[in-house]
Amino acid sequence: MTLSDADVQKQIKHRMAFIEQEANEKAEEIDAKAEEEFNIEKGRLVQTQRLKIMEYYEKKEEQIEQQKKIQTLKVLRARDDLIADLLNEAKQRLSKVVKDTTRYQVLLDGLVLQGLYQLLELQCKRQSQCTKLLPKNDVDVQIDQESYLPEDIAGGVEIYNGDCKIKVSNTLESWLDLIAQQMMP
Repeated sequence: MTLSDADVQKQIKHRMAFIEQEANEKAEEIDAKAEEEFNIEKGRLVQTQRLKIMEYYEKKEEQIEQQKKIQTLKVLRARDDLIADLLNEAKQRLSKVVKDTTRYQVLLDGLVLQGLYQLLELQCKRQSQCTKLLPKNDVDVQIDQESYLPEDIAGGVEIYNGDCKIKVSNTLESWLDLIAQQMMP
């Protein structure tokens, strides 16, 4: 059974269509696979670049935080230097206060009185009768004629109770130190 030219042409067209369809399907598969690989590679590149950008900005943030800390330390150091300068200037002025005998005597009277009040201050329970323990009007104050404040102290007084167990330091330097502690953070 021989085929006619028309049948042969028909079979050739049919096979060509089949081959073309298979080629198109293969091309579509290749395109789909290429697209998938492209998307995977694109995603990988995007993720890599995103990580690089995040690392870059994290480093920048760390640098900014470090700069903030450095600036804060500089401000604190400048503040400490300023306070130290002020305290040194105040210590120098203390000697001038002592030289003005009228002003210094008023100051010294106040420091002694304040120290005595601190030594006499009692704290009792509410039901206790502390008033019986208080001296009536006489306070025995003794001035130590043998030991004096050190020479580096500008002035003021140190007051002790009778058995020298309690000390109230009301020197000018102790007050200056108290002020300095309150100024410090």
